Amino acid sequence: MEGADANHMELIILGAGPAYSNVPGSLGSAYLLRSPVGSIVLDMGQGTFPSLAALVEPSDLAGVVISHLHPDHFIDLIPLRHYLRRAEAMSDRKLPLLAANGLEQRLDSVWGEAGFFAAAFEHRDLDAASFDVGPFEVQATAVTHSGHSYAFRVTSGTAADRGLVYTGDIGIIEDAEPLVRPGDVILSEASYGPGPVPEGMPHIDARAAAEMATRTEASQLVLTHVRMGMDLEATMSAASSVFAGPASLARPDSRFLV
Repeated sequence: MEGADANHMELIILGAGPAYSNVPGSLGSAYLLRSPVGSIVLDMGQGTFPSLAALVEPSDLAGVVISHLHPDHFIDLIPLRHYLRRAEAMSDRKLPLLAANGLEQRLDSVWGEAGFFAAAFEHRDLDAASFDVGPFEVQATAVTHSGHSYAFRVTSGTAADRGLVYTGDIGIIEDAEPLVRPGDVILSEASYGPGPVPEGMPHIDARAAAEMATRTEASQLVLTHVRMGMDLEATMSAASSVFAGPASLARPDSRFLV
């Protein structure tokens, strides 16, 4: 798919894997969103920094958004932090980072150094509903998963009438529904593939994501974060049986216009 133009953003999948996988090369959750005037990354799961750095200059990012404080969604902030502080292009600029409170302490603890996080990132706590991050507007809403977890709608000034809605990990898909506008692209977890979701597990399956995409008149559905052992063909069949629009499975380096 061609890159973003003046009327679109481009979603590039850096990684779409779950917390663990038996697929060689499986990477954690990370999604690059590019507009003609800037780039933003949603989540930074395991192994995804090289994919990010191969596509954009990391220090030029408008910001990073982290959906929740599970390492498969943030652990590659560590190589990103190293790059920002040690690269030849290092500057005094700190990269805006939207995340729940507690991320700074977690990264400092992993590295064993107070101030490790703050040396490179400008933390913005997700206690507000809307944020300006460079050329992007990010709307956040709390969702049911673990602790403080969030879904997001991201728009760019060049294409403000359409957006990307990213559910993050979510146990009740209706929590994210107020974010979606007709014509939006939905990037949704589908941890339990074709379903059903075991009782008490704070995740969803492909059918639940597709039902929301139908209710909200989304233009496209992209499914991600499918657990190890799930039948991928059955996962897509479950989504397509409900949602009449284009439905795709996120794979590293797959690209979608928003």
